[in-house]
Amino acid sequence: MGKYNNEHVIRTVYPDSIAEEMEIRPGDVLLEINGRIIEDVFDYRYLVKDEYIEVLIRKPDGEEWLLEIDKDYDDDLGVEFENELMSEYRSCSNKCMFCFIDQMPPGMRETLYFKDDDSRLSFLQGNYITLTNMKENDIERIIHMQLAPINISVQSTNPELRCKMLHNRFAGEKLKFIDMLYEGHVEMNGQVVLCKNVNDGAELERTIKDLSAYLPFMRSVSLVPAGVTKYRDGLFPLEMFTKEEAGAVIDMIESRQQGFYDEFGLHFIHASDEWYILAGREFPEEERYDGYIQLENGVGMMRLFINEFEDALKEVTGSLDHEQLKAETDRVVTIATGKLAYPVVSGFAQRMTEAFPKLKIHVFCIRNDFFGETITVSGLVTGQDLIRQLKEKQDQGEKLGDVLHIPSNMLRMGEQVFLDDITVEDVEKALHMKVRPVDSGGREFVDAILYPEYNMDRNNENFVYIKAYDDSKKQ
Repeated sequence: MGKYNNEHVIRTVYPDSIAEEMEIRPGDVLLEINGRIIEDVFDYRYLVKDEYIEVLIRKPDGEEWLLEIDKDYDDDLGVEFENELMSEYRSCSNKCMFCFIDQMPPGMRETLYFKDDDSRLSFLQGNYITLTNMKENDIERIIHMQLAPINISVQSTNPELRCKMLHNRFAGEKLKFIDMLYEGHVEMNGQVVLCKNVNDGAELERTIKDLSAYLPFMRSVSLVPAGVTKYRDGLFPLEMFTKEEAGAVIDMIESRQQGFYDEFGLHFIHASDEWYILAGREFPEEERYDGYIQLENGVGMMRLFINEFEDALKEVTGSLDHEQLKAETDRVVTIATGKLAYPVVSGFAQRMTEAFPKLKIHVFCIRNDFFGETITVSGLVTGQDLIRQLKEKQDQGEKLGDVLHIPSNMLRMGEQVFLDDITVEDVEKALHMKVRPVDSGGREFVDAILYPEYNMDRNNENFVYIKAYDDSKKQ
């Protein structure tokens, strides 16, 4: 390996890319860009931006090619590496009192027990990181490269309480890194995992006040309730929030949003969707989500889902072929979802059957027996719970039709496998139904029910991937 500590093997070369034109092939190794050895994906993303770059590649036979490339600023080479981070993953050094991985049952696949706390995943995948395994030079590197946004799992701005919550004696002092990022004008998003009688109440008020001092570079802070499974023996005794307590959290947030918006043009502090469902309240209007800045963190997902559904249904029912579609839509559709989305999905189903009277839709709320009933998101529904509960319905004589629609987030990304390693094929054999994973958008929901063949194509992994790539090239 010599002077190259990390060998960045290229796994994929995109068609019609710069890399393909320069005859870079899978199996080639990236050694340097502009004479600099690549430490990790941060270096790669930073160095590859320039309009003129010199790229040193080593071929499988050992021959080294120095490629001179003139391109547009920000154009990528069009490659993927065998190691996405281009270096080792950084594992978490904390033992947070609310950690979901500590609440996993034994006997699952090894990768599910790996705790990552890697700043690079914050930029690549939107993960929230605690900053506890970072050093000042890591922060300085982010500032120098202007990598943004960085997503920070704060929990509390009280240093002593943060140390207690993360079970890490350095967690409090790492809050200084937020000051450094602010001074370096790096865009940030924050997250507070709220634990009852720990960092709520007066402590939450302090945290909101302290983090608001970082506006406008700290652009948002979300509050999410700690997830509590039935596997908590020997762990900190977390309690669930009541309906009234969820309402109080929402009230605290909403009482501050307008003031932040008037001064900074951002509502800044947001409650995740779970709070509104627990409190039995309507979701905020779209404008209050600031462009869905924390959508992947469960903030505004249901509002976006609802709005997309409304638009799609209006478009379909207002079209010229609506009457023909009404006549043709004579089928039974079964949908399975988690408890969190069930009320909204049930409402959608009712609206669809009103618009298409020949259509019959069953919506089933899958109880999470695997992790415990306190876990309500569809992304943590297992294949065994899905099979058992729908099999019970069939045994009771319910006619579920030939097709079962499930949210695509029930499956591991890019695979046809549930969290518990049950496959889609296993479910199909057990229930004698075809399983259709559906993306989580409201338009996708309408398409899946009205155009079943089209939906099958949309959820073909290769079709989606190629289409996404072609679309990006046209822009």
